[in-house]
Parts: sequence; structure tokens; C-alpha cells
Amino acid sequence: MEEAQTKQVPQKKGWLTKLFGFDPSTMKVSTEILAGITTFLAMSYILAVNPSILSATGMDKNALFTTTAVSAIVATLVMAIYAKLPFALAPGMGLNAFFCYTVCLGMGYPWQFALTAVLIEGIIFIILTLTNVRTAIVNAIPLSMRKAIGAGIGLFIALIGLKSGGVVVANEATLVDLGVLTSGPGLLSVIGLVITGILVILNIPGALLIGIISTAVIGIPMGITQFHGVVDVPPSMSPIFFKFDTDMSQIFSLDMLVVVFTFLFVDMFDTIGTVVGVTTKAGMMDKNGNPIRMNQAFMADAVGTVTGAMLGTSTVTTYVESASGVAQGGRSGLTAFSVVCCMVLALFFAPVFTAIPGSAVCPTLVIVGLFMLSPIKDIPLDDYAESIPAYLTVILMPMTYSISNGIMIGLISYVLLNLCSGRHKKVGWFMTVLAILFVLKYIFL
Repeated sequence: MEEAQTKQVPQKKGWLTKLFGFDPSTMKVSTEILAGITTFLAMSYILAVNPSILSATGMDKNALFTTTAVSAIVATLVMAIYAKLPFALAPGMGLNAFFCYTVCLGMGYPWQFALTAVLIEGIIFIILTLTNVRTAIVNAIPLSMRKAIGAGIGLFIALIGLKSGGVVVANEATLVDLGVLTSGPGLLSVIGLVITGILVILNIPGALLIGIISTAVIGIPMGITQFHGVVDVPPSMSPIFFKFDTDMSQIFSLDMLVVVFTFLFVDMFDTIGTVVGVTTKAGMMDKNGNPIRMNQAFMADAVGTVTGAMLGTSTVTTYVESASGVAQGGRSGLTAFSVVCCMVLALFFAPVFTAIPGSAVCPTLVIVGLFMLSPIKDIPLDDYAESIPAYLTVILMPMTYSISNGIMIGLISYVLLNLCSGRHKKVGWFMTVLAILFVLKYIFL
């Protein structure tokens, strides 16, 4: 009897279990750490790419490096401890492009305006997560449109990369043209694309980061890359820290509404797609088939976005590259914490990341664009009520150099085509209201 009673006494949870959800009966510390390093290597390209993109708005590139790393550290730490999931977060690709090329360079607003929009979006995201309204919004948007947005952003990112690398240039007669590929930045971009492509094909861990560094090194004798050291203290964030727009007329404008909605819309579906896709593949589901602790994962994403805005960067989101760590066996917050440790170390290599030229970033943007194109295969192309709006969404993002134009015209066309063809049951009130607002935006702004 005494033995039976002794067996029934629950064992005390260790600190790894309490802190990160680590289960010693099914998980290994070494596996979790290796998974975290793998995820870091897969996503670390953002430390070079994000400063390269956002600095085009006039933001300080050195400060952007520190902000990118610190925002990733804070958000991933929340994911590790609060959500206890093996996911890493950082400023999102596509969202940084929208921040720079649509809001700032396209619409003509200062980067402070864009940071204010990111802050508002993050606060709304927190409220939607706490109230579960997020689920209703997600269900209101057609699946084909969700898939099209990711694919369109992929093409847009690729165009940005090709432009920054000198592969695509302006032409008054044809709008765009092929740049010089036999010398200078164009040649370095081609070399980098070959190197990065081979690394990706061979499935080398950290292929994108290795491709960036290798291309940048090759650019030294070509006079394109200018390195000024390897290790140094992290640059100050003060030039962009807590720099928000204080002009109330702009904060309460229709443009701000459109920008905030686009940030929120893309962020939500980006996070949903990543969390659902990775957890499903890893078998991390509850008895109802839903991802475990999904609300906690969304909260980490929302808190990361608010923190990122205060630090001075675009929307922070959950990275699909987390799948690489999960594939290595990562199942707990310890994997995410390992990513945090790697990011802290990377902070002291600012001279390397901030010296990366556009030609070294170009191949990674092209490859990431390809990765983001994959959802297009799930769009029902034979159902024209679905495929025409999706197609417009995809092609108008790169062709108008604007993510928001693609989303707005895609949603307007979806509502119009389905209502006019008698398929009004497919169009809910939420989509109809959005379409009306977007039409008013094009008429009056």
C-alpha cells in the first residue's frame, strides 16, 4: 500500500519544464538547443536584410541592426516563456517592404508615420487576441485571397531584391529593363544568386545567411563591399527609438486606417499560416485538431509588434523558418530561447551585418520571394470568381509597387465579381464594408 501511495505522488516539475514547457520524458536538451541554432541560421538573414530595406526611408542603418536584433530577442523570449513554443520572431519580410516602399516612398509619409501605424496595429492585435475577434476576421476573408496575398508579397520582395542588386533598372520607354550583369553590382548579384541557389538546393543549414556573407566577401575585391571591422558593441538605437508621429491630423486620417489595416491583415494571416502549418506538421495539436497554445503564440506576436514599434522597426511576426528547427526535433520554448541566445551573440557583429551591400541581399530576397510564392498552388484557378481577384492581388503588388494596392483592388474585385455574378452568399458584410471603404479611398484620396 505504501508503495502504491508513493507512486501516486506527482513528481515536482523541473525549472526547464516550468519555464519553457520542456518535457524530459519526450525531449532532450541537446536536441532543443540544436533546433534553436538551426532556426537562427535559417532566419538570421533578417539581420542584414531588414536594415538594408528600412534604411531606404532615411532611418539610421546601424540603429536598425540593433533594433532588428533586440525586437527579435524580446518577442522570441515571450514566445519561449509565455507560449512555450519552438517558434522564433523578428521583423517580417513583406511587412518591412510595405513599410518602406508603400507607406514611406510610395505614399510619401515619413517613417515616423509608419512606426505609429505599426504601434496601433500591435495594440489592436493584442485586443483582438484577448477578445477572440481575430477568429471572426480570419473566417471572413476568403481562403483564395489569403493565399494570393502571400504569393503577391513574394513577387514584390523579389522585385525589390532585383532592383537593389542592379539586375532590374528603370527604363522610360518600357518602365523596367535588365541592368548590366557583366560588371559591378549586377554581376555580384548574379554570382550571389548562383551561390545561394546551390546552397538552398543542397539544403545547407543557414544557406541564406551563408549566401549573404559569401556574396559580400566576393564584393570586397570588386570594390562594392566596404567592411569596417567584425566585432563591436551594438550601435545605439536612439536615432529611431520611440520616434512616433505626433500629427493628429495624420493619425486620424483614412490613409492611416488603410495602412494599419494592411499591417494587421498581413500580420494576422502570416502568423496564422506559420503557426498552423508548423504545428500541424510537427503533430503539436490538441484533441480538437487545433494548434496548442495558439492564443499565446498570437500574444507573443502582438507584444513583439508593439515592442518593435517602440524600438523603431516594422511589424514583428512569427517566422516560417521556425519549421527548420521543429524538423530538427524542437518542441518546447527551450528551442526559442536558444534562438534568443544566438541573437544576443549576433548583436556584437554589427559591423559585418551593416556593411552588407544591396547586391549581397538581392539573392536572398529573390529566394525568399520564391518561398512565399508556394501558396499560389492552392488557389482554385478554374473557379474564376476566386482566381480573378486572387490574380489581380498577386500581379498588382509588384506592378504598382504597393502591397496595399494589391490587397485593396483584390478585395474590391472579389466583392464586385461575386455580387454581380449572383454569388452574394460568398460575400459577407465584413468584406462588403471593406470594399466600400477602399473604393472611397481611391475616389477621395
